[in-house]
Amino acid sequence: MNSPAVSMKLQLIRNATMRLNFRSTGILTDPFFAAKYTLRSYVGKSRNPLVDLPMPPAEALAGVDLILLSHLHSDHFDRSAQEILPKHVDICCQPQDEARLKAWGFSKVHPVGEEITFKNVRIIQTEAQHGKGDVLEEMGPASGYVFISSQEPTVYWIGDSVLCEKVFKTIDRFRPEVIITHSSGAVWGKGNELIVMDAEQTLQICSYAKASRVVAVHLDALDHGTVSRNDLKLRRKQANVSSDRLIIPKDGETLSLEKN
Repeated sequence: MNSPAVSMKLQLIRNATMRLNFRSTGILTDPFFAAKYTLRSYVGKSRNPLVDLPMPPAEALAGVDLILLSHLHSDHFDRSAQEILPKHVDICCQPQDEARLKAWGFSKVHPVGEEITFKNVRIIQTEAQHGKGDVLEEMGPASGYVFISSQEPTVYWIGDSVLCEKVFKTIDRFRPEVIITHSSGAVWGKGNELIVMDAEQTLQICSYAKASRVVAVHLDALDHGTVSRNDLKLRRKQANVSSDRLIIPKDGETLSLEKN
């Protein structure tokens, strides 16, 4: 007799900070804890972040077993998070970020060269493409991750990436039931080059991965974003994509995602 599926919980905190709960394992991604307007502007529009956290950092960290970092840009692992996190917390990261994290005093750093298993969750590193051309070189390496846990949906967190062949290949390989996109259309450099997905690229993911639910995050938090939640909702409607297929959570909102 098959065991019933167990819901995976995804709570968006803000930007790329999410709490993922796979059965007994709690994972917090890219902690970004700065208070509203306390950091510099990226493109001269406004100080960052544009909104406060929906909860105190201590509440965001409650029940978390592992911190997972896609890369070390200031909107993904800021000084506030570095100061608040216990230095003995388990942290998974890109191999090239291990030395910096240890230099900052963190003692339990686990580089994910290809994959790692933490408690009941397989975590597989995937390549992201954080822009193109000279901007990509300036941005440096960033990662996404695939999460596999028995009886729960396979989740692909694309991370800071534009739509590219690497993303399509990861979808083809793992056939994820849930895909998390960074969909703010953030730009960088003199040419305002795209460094994460915009609305059109997010909808291309929906079209390509027809069996997947897409959860769009990294929205309405930073001044170099060009796509808001309202913009993405309008494009979703125009493209006749349902809100069950392209989910656009608010900060603080929790989703319950079952295996198909």
